[in-house]
Amino acid sequence: MRVKVTKNKNSQSFYVIKDVNVAGKRTTKIVAALGNENQLREKHPDYEPLVWAKKQAKLLTQKEKANQNSLIKSFSAAKLIEKDKQRSFNVGYLFLQDILSQLGLKQACKKIQAQTRIKYDLYNILALLIYARILSPSSKKSSLAYMQEMLGVDLPNLHDIYRALSLLSERKEELVSASYHHSINVKPRDTRILYYDCTNFYFEIEAAEDMKQYGVSKEHRPNLIIQMGLFMDANGLPLSFTLFDGNKNEQPSMKPLEKEIMRDFHLSDFVVCTDAGLSSNQNRKYNSFSNRHFITTQSIKKLKKNLKDWALDPSGWQKPNDKTQYNLNELNLETDDSIYYKIRPINENDLEQNLFVTFSPKYLRYQRQICQGQIDRAIKQANSKQKK
Repeated sequence: MRVKVTKNKNSQSFYVIKDVNVAGKRTTKIVAALGNENQLREKHPDYEPLVWAKKQAKLLTQKEKANQNSLIKSFSAAKLIEKDKQRSFNVGYLFLQDILSQLGLKQACKKIQAQTRIKYDLYNILALLIYARILSPSSKKSSLAYMQEMLGVDLPNLHDIYRALSLLSERKEELVSASYHHSINVKPRDTRILYYDCTNFYFEIEAAEDMKQYGVSKEHRPNLIIQMGLFMDANGLPLSFTLFDGNKNEQPSMKPLEKEIMRDFHLSDFVVCTDAGLSSNQNRKYNSFSNRHFITTQSIKKLKKNLKDWALDPSGWQKPNDKTQYNLNELNLETDDSIYYKIRPINENDLEQNLFVTFSPKYLRYQRQICQGQIDRAIKQANSKQKK
């Protein structure tokens, strides 16, 4: 190692550098920044700055050489490996551990634990369940077996895991709020646009209980289900969620959760985007006040006749950033990849709205190709049956 001195108009700075090889090329690396001339004279008045810097470079060189002792390990091919002793471990959770530590869940769990009489480590159970859910989704019992493969973790008892689930459910709002506010420091959250949708989870049990009820399954399964609604920000990062009975309509689930988000996250100015299944008139009206707005899908088939005729009329279409009016019958739709749209204000159920209709020639060609493929397969099957 050696000393490097950089000079400017008023002073000079001292660094300890060493030579390294990067991708086969020789270059230098700064090992330590010692400070400028004035700082060194103030801290070490008995030495000239350059003399003290050279002394530090020598000490760092000696320290590096002391850490480069050879390590030799001998192996015996005749020695037997002990039976039923774990020798390999899963360390894939370590990168998740770093992410989780930045979300403030450990502090939130410690606060909750201090307010209860529980003896188990709540954060340890929560963290391990998150790792297992991401790396190897399975039941809680199977997740515990998977945890045994992790390196250096404090394994909980299965009954403590089940006890922790109830407590985590009760204190869900505190944990979600802490995660949101700490995540802002990791990555800025774009809350100008919020997305909301619902899904459900099925249970292979026979008798309905609590929220597990028979309802409309997203997977068309005849099982008992619990429904979940989730809000995400414009980047697709979760904000908050809610669980509700499997036999209930999903539309009323949005408003209470939205109120919770506005209260806990201090949000007031945003656009809520949903699909047609969640676009009830109440949800639309709720998001048409203050600085809130909404965007929702709408089936042309369910429009009133006059609106349907307007939407299907080939005239009056525009392109983004283009005021020209286009007629679809006059366009070459076989090569056009543009997006066309129409917009008009409407008043439905005492609610002023803007109705957008879009048309994509590229998507039209895609649908025609699928339709033609289905026709060709049907003809082929019909001909094969006639030959038999």
